[in-house]
Amino acid sequence: MPVTKSAGGPQGAVDLKLDLRYPPKSAKRLHSKDSSFWDGHPSESPGLEKTTGITAFQTLVHLVKGNMGTGILGLPLAVKNAGILMGPLSLLAMGFIACHCMHILVKCARRFCHRLNKPFMDYGDTVLHGLEASPSAWLRSHAHWGRHIVSFFLIVTQLGFCCVYIVFLADNLKQVVEAVNGTTNNCHYNETVILTPTMDSRLYMLAFLPFLVLLVLIRNLRVLTVFSMLANISMLVSLIIITQYIAQVSAHHTPDPSSGQRLFSRYLPRASPEGRYVPDSPA
Repeated sequence: MPVTKSAGGPQGAVDLKLDLRYPPKSAKRLHSKDSSFWDGHPSESPGLEKTTGITAFQTLVHLVKGNMGTGILGLPLAVKNAGILMGPLSLLAMGFIACHCMHILVKCARRFCHRLNKPFMDYGDTVLHGLEASPSAWLRSHAHWGRHIVSFFLIVTQLGFCCVYIVFLADNLKQVVEAVNGTTNNCHYNETVILTPTMDSRLYMLAFLPFLVLLVLIRNLRVLTVFSMLANISMLVSLIIITQYIAQVSAHHTPDPSSGQRLFSRYLPRASPEGRYVPDSPA
């Protein structure tokens, strides 16, 4: 119902009409923009800059490369130490928590991009704007610290990962070179007897440095897809070779079922010439 109010002043009366039944159009537009932010629909944000992202297959390649590395070789030992029951359950729980946190991070970044009309937002910007939208005044006033903390932990984490991978790569390449140059006495199974000494592992790390520097200079995910695909293929081939080697070793070292019986019979009591049973000597 419209309400009319007259206000007197030196310039004359002014009629103010307030329509209480229908909200103004500006409020509707604001509500529509805010609902589009919370719903996360890109079609409702016409002012957002259009960017060309990577495809779903390229994203999958990067995810596989980022989540699967040399640690997969130590995973059986970790499950063994954790227990046959708690090991797989803990692994599934940690994987679920990691995927859930990544989903929340991507969802928040996408919504802030639509709200602030930005084509891209990294981890630090997402935390910064998330703290600025917090109901706590202390968090809003210290929002810039969120970006610095996230950047610091990302640098520390990546440095730790890269150091481990560089050491792993250098040590394995050193072992391969020593085995290739070593002498063998069994050509069929290629059993190395004497390893040929080679240069120190730190020199191998130094040799890898130029290639690693050139690789980290690539910031385009589309270009990095080629290297991630090559890394995934190399890892798959390596796992196949390792599995084949384990199967061959297990087949050639199959224990004899009668060996346990012969070993146990050595400790059985035997009859003496006088008719008494005496324990057999373990020697």
